[in-house]
Amino acid sequence: MDMPKIVDHKKQREKLAEATWRVIRRDGLERASVRNIAAEAGLSVGSMRHYFSTHSELLAFSMKLVSNKVNAQFQSFVSTGNLQEDILQLLYELLPLDKERSAEMEVWIAFTAKALVDPALQSLSLQVSNEMRAGISWMIDSLIQYEPGCSHLDAKIETERLLALIDGLALHAIMQPDHVTPELIRSIVIHHLQSLLKH
Repeated sequence: MDMPKIVDHKKQREKLAEATWRVIRRDGLERASVRNIAAEAGLSVGSMRHYFSTHSELLAFSMKLVSNKVNAQFQSFVSTGNLQEDILQLLYELLPLDKERSAEMEVWIAFTAKALVDPALQSLSLQVSNEMRAGISWMIDSLIQYEPGCSHLDAKIETERLLALIDGLALHAIMQPDHVTPELIRSIVIHHLQSLLKH
């Protein structure tokens, strides 16, 4: 007698999330229907309901994987002992400086746009934004605390300014990759950090 096949629920959800990514990158978010994602993952539409009850739930899970990956990179970061260098490397993790991070950013931008009109996605979008703001805030607070030239910085203003810079660079890099190159991005981030240290 054949034994029933045991399906790893978590792995199958991740497989569907990865298929969602591929469809969004290749065809755009508007083509990321349940049917297209099922076909990409090699599953039937009906079987997808075992893993996600709604389309929005699938999209949110896919985006949460991106957020988890970035958080894991931050958690596993090993300090060099040089605060300025550490901050630079952490900021680079948030920017599309290679193919993988560019892919993540493309999908994230599409998701963020959809979250504006889909209430089911808004809480995750807000959560990730708050996590990113908290990370940037930690960087600015560290500069104020440990770098003598930064003691008079306004933490709130500089956090929002750096957050806007990172968001803007990421968006422009995706929209105009031939102009906003990884080299230009690194130069701008270094210039901004040095300008903070000169206060």
